[in-house]
Order: sequence, then C-alpha cells, then structure tokens
Amino acid sequence: MTEAAAHSLNCHPPELAIIVPTYNEAGSVEELARLVATTLEGVAWELIFVDDDSPDGTAERARALSRQDPRIRVIRRVGRRGLSSACIEGMLATSAPYLAVMDGDLQHDETLLPQMLRVIKEDDLEVVVGSRYVAGGGVGDWSARRQSMSRLATRIGQRLIRVELQDPMSGFFMVRASVIHACVHQLTGVGFKILLDIFSAAERPLRFRELPFTFRQRHAGSSKLDNAVLWEYLLMLTQKTIGPLIPVRFIAFSIIGGLGVFVHLAVLWPMLQWLGSGAFLLSQSAATLVAMTSNFFLNNTLTYRDMRLRGVQLLWGWLSFVATCSVGALANVGIANYLFQEGHSGWLLSALAGILVGAVWNYAVTAVYTWRRPQAA
Repeated sequence: MTEAAAHSLNCHPPELAIIVPTYNEAGSVEELARLVATTLEGVAWELIFVDDDSPDGTAERARALSRQDPRIRVIRRVGRRGLSSACIEGMLATSAPYLAVMDGDLQHDETLLPQMLRVIKEDDLEVVVGSRYVAGGGVGDWSARRQSMSRLATRIGQRLIRVELQDPMSGFFMVRASVIHACVHQLTGVGFKILLDIFSAAERPLRFRELPFTFRQRHAGSSKLDNAVLWEYLLMLTQKTIGPLIPVRFIAFSIIGGLGVFVHLAVLWPMLQWLGSGAFLLSQSAATLVAMTSNFFLNNTLTYRDMRLRGVQLLWGWLSFVATCSVGALANVGIANYLFQEGHSGWLLSALAGILVGAVWNYAVTAVYTWRRPQAA
C-alpha cells in the first residue's frame, strides 16, 4: 500500500464501497483491485469481495491483497450461495454512504465508477445504473441466444417494477446506502438480479439515471449463466408477486413435487403393461422410489441450489429425503382417509388436504435434515 493510500485510509472513512460477489474468480481479483485503485485515485474507497467459498481459492487471493492494502476486504460465505444474497451481505458490511456493485470477471467498466459517484451526488439521485441498453451502451460479443434471453428477462423485469428503466437486469450500478437500509427486509435475496430486487422492494419510486457502458469479454473463469440461474430469476419474480407469506423455496419444492406425479405415472404405466396388474404393488413401489429420486435431484439442483449436496453428502441426503417423504406419504394417505371416512369432506377436498399436509411435512423436515446449513468454521 502506498503512503498516500495509507494516509487516505487513516484520515477518511470510506465514501464508496465496491461490492464484488465472486465464485471461482481467482484469476481476476488482482487485476480488478489494481484497476479500481487506479480509477478511484483521490476517492476514499473500499473494495469488498464476497466469496461463496470458491474451490479455486478466490477468497485466499483476495485475502492476500487485503494484507497489502486494508481498503480491500473479504467476506467468505460457507454453506450458502447466490449473487443477490452476497451483494446484500456486502452492502450491510460497510459504513460507506455510497455502494457500487460490479462483477468480479472484469466485464464491467470500472472507469465508469467516478462518473457514477459524481452523478449520484450532484444530481441528488438514489441509483445510477450502468446500462447496456441506452444510447452508447452495448452487450459486446454476446451470442444471439444470450441476447434474446436477456431482452426477454428485461421486458419481464420492466413489467414487474413498472419503471422506465432500460436495463433492470444490469449487475453494474451504484446506490445510496440509505436506500438499501430502508428496504433490506423486503429484499428476497433470491437469484442473480439484485438491482431488480431493489427497485421492486422500494416503498416509493427511486430517483435514478442510466449511464451507457459496453459489456467486455470475460477476463478469466467461465460464465455462471445456466438454466438454473434462469429458474432462480423466475422464483424471484414469483416471490415479488405473491409476497413473503409463502416461502419461495416451498413454491419451488411444491412445483417439483407436482412434476414428480408425472414421473411416477410415467414409470407405473409401462411397468403395469409389462408385468401385468398382478404386479401392482411392485410397480407402485418402484414408481414411488423413482419419483422420490427425481424430486430429490431436482430439488438439490434448483430449490437448494445455494446449498447443493455433493459427494458422500449426496447419498446421505437422498436417503434422508426418501425416508422423510415416505413418512409424508403415510401422513398424506392417513389424513385424507380420515377426513373422507369421517364425512368431514368429499374425496377431492380430502385428497387435497392430505397432499397439503404431506407437502408441508416433506418441505419442513427435508429443509432441516437433508439440506441443513453446515456450521461456519
């Protein structure tokens, strides 16, 4: 750390905190820190890497940088993952009045940060967005498929927040800390689009401006965009639509449970055709096990993406899931049969009541015993 940097650190609290969520970005953190330091010369800043326990040693690389320059900080999260929740944790870990969010892969233009800071202060704005979809901005070398997906997600996001924001999906923006502290309890923390979450959580329309930038090519690592990320985006939109009363994980768990019915029938019918109706018990048992297994792997990939089980944990997780859902199936049948036999409701309501009890049981117990969070070291 230079003498000037040390003097700035000792005399001035940070005016601007740059929050960088990372996962497997070890090849980029040093260059990003260097670029930020060069770009923000004369500004009291701090750079906060929020790393989701990257196996490539991203947190260790960033921690080595912090030993050279205390303006660089590291938050290592163990047992949880997700870009939005990482951003929220980083935002709440600083005293800076202005917060910037950018990716750790060097695809965002750090030279825009001084202009963002100047504009948000001079124009009394609450949010300044680095936008790919205003005049002068661009998406770089994106494929046609990725551009189409981004445009579709953007249109959906615009309808949700009902604000004339051209790039609500941007991951590069600056916001006043007061805005975050005012709406933090309404943020879902789900998915990868924290800006959309902020705009939809705000109690009133936010004062904002968009500044153009062009998406760069990735410096190192690989893109995190996949179908599961799009699933998380849909879950976040669902949570914003229905409110916090029903947990978004329960919604995802229930949807996958519904898909399990089709898996069950897809196994049961051909087995009965092949073995005959005399083998119904065997066929039903096999179909049930296959459906439970399908549900387990889908939930592990989608519902509990941030706590995904791997290796030996995957086997034990599957065993606990099957055991729990077996009890849930008994509860389902028992409740439905009791309500129907006692005349409390017709067959349809009795069946729905049984399904609801079984679903709640399965969700609650597997959340505790199958996908329980590990204790942080």
